[in-house]
Amino acid sequence: MLRIDLRNCNLHPGQQPHVPKLSLSKLNMPLELKYVIVTPARNEARFIELTLRSVVAQTVLPLKWVIVSDGSTDGTDDIVRQYAAQHEWIELLRMPERVERNFSGKVLAFNAGREKMAGLDYQVIASLDADITFDPDYFGFLLSKLAESPSLGVVGTPFQELSGQVYDYRFVSSEHVSGACQVFRRECFEAIGGYMPMKGGSIDHVAVISARMRGWQTRSYMEKVCTHHREMGTAQHGLLKARFNQGAKDYRIGNHPLWEVFRVAYQITRAPRLVGGLALGWGYVYGAIRRVKRQVSPELVKFHRTEQLGRLKKKLGMSVPTDGNMFLAARGNGGQE
Repeated sequence: MLRIDLRNCNLHPGQQPHVPKLSLSKLNMPLELKYVIVTPARNEARFIELTLRSVVAQTVLPLKWVIVSDGSTDGTDDIVRQYAAQHEWIELLRMPERVERNFSGKVLAFNAGREKMAGLDYQVIASLDADITFDPDYFGFLLSKLAESPSLGVVGTPFQELSGQVYDYRFVSSEHVSGACQVFRRECFEAIGGYMPMKGGSIDHVAVISARMRGWQTRSYMEKVCTHHREMGTAQHGLLKARFNQGAKDYRIGNHPLWEVFRVAYQITRAPRLVGGLALGWGYVYGAIRRVKRQVSPELVKFHRTEQLGRLKKKLGMSVPTDGNMFLAARGNGGQE
């Protein structure tokens, strides 16, 4: 316990002593937050050992790390078993192969891993992809941020590709936390009901929006980055398909049409120039034309759009509509179908 001796302080009657603000790092106090990690993995033999090495090298180790092999057939399990044999806090959980493959499978795998944490006394839970690497003090750094600010519910960092390109936060703001590694305060994760199983994706994005909607702060810290090793697609056809799918996801989570217009305009300037942005926009428009059903609540759509319009107003210094009803997909209740 920190004590300040006031007996030898020369204070005038009624004068309050000056007590300096001290951070945990300046006091060199040990972090009290304990954390666990869950990693859903399917056929990650190419990269998962890199992730294993990164976690094993952490200056602050997790209480437990459950790696959930979601029907892997490429040797992923064998690699994890080697490390689990050397580190008792690493556990491999093998799940049977599923016939239907979609994004909700990640949630099923994550929840299975989280069940293995029952009975553990932890305050933080991290979702970590199986193709990510980072510095030895990565988790220690993020834990210190959570320890310093009780209002923080989700923290993370930007990610960079092997090419060195770092995710651009100038438009989405530092409140966005990448799904590559999301570190939740346990109380926050339980308050949002965990990850929502959504076949179409955007599971990580919806979790962060849900946290803010419930009053938690979310933050990515630019001081550090993690490296994403999986190739995002080298052929133009693969990139265009990925952009189209992203536009469809944007519609499903309720992106405001005006926001999407600026998003498309920005993506037109990125590789593959012009066609990439157009593919993104077509994915969004296609979802609107087909009246694709959204799995998120009208309240979340409304909250999400209000945030987006606020960012546009701040970024562009212009007046924007705030009722969330314009252009495509704006049909009352935040555009909920």
